[in-house]
Amino acid sequence: MKFGLIFLLSTIGGALSGEHFHSFMAGFGIASVAVGTGYWLAFRCSTRYPQMALLLLLMGMMAKMAVTITGVMWGIEANVINSPITFALSYLFFSIVVTYLYSKLREFQMARASVADKARKLELETA
Repeated sequence: MKFGLIFLLSTIGGALSGEHFHSFMAGFGIASVAVGTGYWLAFRCSTRYPQMALLLLLMGMMAKMAVTITGVMWGIEANVINSPITFALSYLFFSIVVTYLYSKLREFQMARASVADKARKLELETA
């Protein structure tokens, strides 16, 4: 249901930004790469080394800012971003959506790892 709503809102946003579709797609691309980079850095080793959690979160934030600034500078220089309002709204929406999707992915991975650990413990107990 939620994924259908996200897809519907994304499609409507893309259709409504018809003349400024390049700005819309630039917002989507930059937001996806920025959030993905920040997420990858922030949660890379946090479960193995909890002492590094704050450092990794700060590195993720700085990476997200660096990707965003670089992407916006490239988009303006290449004349891809021709509507700053469309770009800003697209960037905001897709930052929230991609953050939500990465959180759901992480939740799924943690649940799968938990099931695998329980199965492994059960095998050791029965052996």
